[in-house]
Amino acid sequence: MTKFILLAATVAALGAPAFAADPAAGEQAFNKCKTCHSVVAPDGTEIQKGGRTGPNLYGIIGRGVAADPDYRYGESLAALGATGAVWDAASFAAYVVDPAAYLKSALGDDGAKSKMSFKLATGGEDVAAYLVSVSQ
Repeated sequence: MTKFILLAATVAALGAPAFAADPAAGEQAFNKCKTCHSVVAPDGTEIQKGGRTGPNLYGIIGRGVAADPDYRYGESLAALGATGAVWDAASFAAYVVDPAAYLKSALGDDGAKSKMSFKLATGGEDVAAYLVSVSQ
């Protein structure tokens, strides 16, 4: 019976319309991110002035995980990057909700850790949409 309920819930979720992410809301939510992150184009144009504690998020969607050569990533995120993983909007949104939990799940390693201690409880999809919109 439980399997049937889970199957029915999965089918219902797959048939539900997807909500579009909102880049404008993402720009607003990015205010929480810019304490540590900036968005700087390859030509040096500063799209979002921010901290340098975290990596530059320009072009993050579609880029390999832990692929910014100018940033020293934590061991677990570097290990995920070594698998060839690439950030898409869904994986980015899942990561920012709880970075350590995401890495534990993605790596299958309960000891995985993240240098990013901040958790963005809501709006990750919007931030991803914003980053895509400014990185083209």
